[in-house]
Amino acid sequence: MGKILLVGIGAGAASALLFASVASGSLLATLLFYLAPLPILIAVLGWSHWAGILAGFAAAVSLGTVLSFHFFVIFLVGIALPAWWLGYLSLLARPIATNGSTALEWYPVGRLVLWAALISAGLVMLAVPSFGTDKEMFQAGLRAAFEQAVRMQGPIETSDSPLGPDSERLMAILISAIPPAAAVLATLISIINLWLAGRITRISGRLGRPWPELSALTLPSFAPALVAAAIAGLWLPDLAGVLASIMTASLLTAYAILGFAVLHTITRGSSSRGVALAGTYAAVIVFGWPVLAMSLLGLADAALDIRARMSHRRSPPDLRP
Repeated sequence: MGKILLVGIGAGAASALLFASVASGSLLATLLFYLAPLPILIAVLGWSHWAGILAGFAAAVSLGTVLSFHFFVIFLVGIALPAWWLGYLSLLARPIATNGSTALEWYPVGRLVLWAALISAGLVMLAVPSFGTDKEMFQAGLRAAFEQAVRMQGPIETSDSPLGPDSERLMAILISAIPPAAAVLATLISIINLWLAGRITRISGRLGRPWPELSALTLPSFAPALVAAAIAGLWLPDLAGVLASIMTASLLTAYAILGFAVLHTITRGSSSRGVALAGTYAAVIVFGWPVLAMSLLGLADAALDIRARMSHRRSPPDLRP
């Protein structure tokens, strides 16, 4: 118990410092801010979910004491509880009978990815009312926040807008793209932090579950229905359509991760595997939009089981009489 207490307080202090580092405004500080959930996840995966929840509350209380109660709520809801929940689910297992013996079936990685997408979408949705309670108010509030952020970068010569006289079309595109882009970023950050925590605790020998085969990742069978419902919601009027775009972006990000798992599997054994993987990752990082192709690949695998088909084709013929 004493060790869990020390780990929880230490992880909470580290998480609070990472969260507060964003106040400096530098690029490095922003990257550190994105890692704020990492110490909590490490505490959960390496020790127990009690250490993780203690770390989350310790960090939230310290931020609330030093800054304000507003930051206590933001950290607890936006960082601590989601990180604790993902870590808690990662360590869930149930006994199953196999060949007369009992083994543990661990919580599937695909469900963790889906949980990360749903939680990230929910957190972005919670932030929407702070800009406005209908679509027009939301867009106006988002525009004002964006223009203020641009002004903070320094003086910009302009006639009627911080972005210049020809910025209205660009501004409209940005306002439409920011909510789903925020959902994509939140989903990726959540999954990357979970992966990093798993790697760190595995290297230290404290990971409580075996390392999963990530190339075998599959999403739950009901996930395509969620995607279909989210896409259908894009045609809803007013703020409902904005919320649907957030959910759609998060779910498609989960399927993009599935698409990368498919790509890793189907290129296995190929002489050009390294080039194909490096080129795909580079294209996604540099251009961004190729991630949609990975989402389609993930959806196609869910519908057609591409990996199983490729594995069957590569398997040696049965030469038995």
